[in-house]
Amino acid sequence: MILFPAIDLKGGQCVRLVKGDMAQATVFNTDPADQARQFAAAGATWLHLVDLDGAFAGEAVNAAAVEGILAAVDIPVQLGGGIREMAHIEAWLGKGIARVILGTVALKNPDLVKAACKRFPNQIVVGIDAKGGKVAVEGWAETSELTALELALRFEDAGVAAIIYTDIDRDGLLQGVNVTATAELAAALSIPVIASGGVSSIADIDALLSVQSQAKKKGGGITGVISGRAIYDGRLDLKEALQKLRAHA
Repeated sequence: MILFPAIDLKGGQCVRLVKGDMAQATVFNTDPADQARQFAAAGATWLHLVDLDGAFAGEAVNAAAVEGILAAVDIPVQLGGGIREMAHIEAWLGKGIARVILGTVALKNPDLVKAACKRFPNQIVVGIDAKGGKVAVEGWAETSELTALELALRFEDAGVAAIIYTDIDRDGLLQGVNVTATAELAAALSIPVIASGGVSSIADIDALLSVQSQAKKKGGGITGVISGRAIYDGRLDLKEALQKLRAHA
């Protein structure tokens, strides 16, 4: 299982939100490239980036910060937020992003996701964010009638590299990841699932590891976990968590 430290970008700074509310943003580092270097130095093997402003604008807003991170570290980076056209996907992959995360377009333009998977194998991730069990898009500002599983099943044979499942109701609250919902989703899909939202301590890593083998027997399994605020607050020791995951591999 891969631990993805998260860098959420707003106004060129590294922030964390509470339940996706842009009005509840806490700045943790004014220099995202510096934050990326810190994560890499701690042993992180991947980074998870989100252009929060871009998620609302529907286009890249924090491109300079993303490019600064790419120049600062050698580890692979996955990026989401406002990527809604094939040209956006191609441009970011061309700049060195390892995997592009598609969220809103997965619901509103699934054909684009499928076409991107064919054109860029193993480089397209679908981000599914659930609020009250239903998929939310447009920077979590809109909620659909689809469940996370219903949306994920539309891409079962598309060649998606992974599904990032975020429980918005827990995001940024440090209340613990939704292990049950994540495991159920992973067990129902052949696509690997990455857990996100609410990671609060090493106990959440342990909980995900405890259901990992069962989920993998039935489906693609839980192959990753994303954490932001818990790392910044010191509630999750990044080095300790990475060491535990390496020992479990």
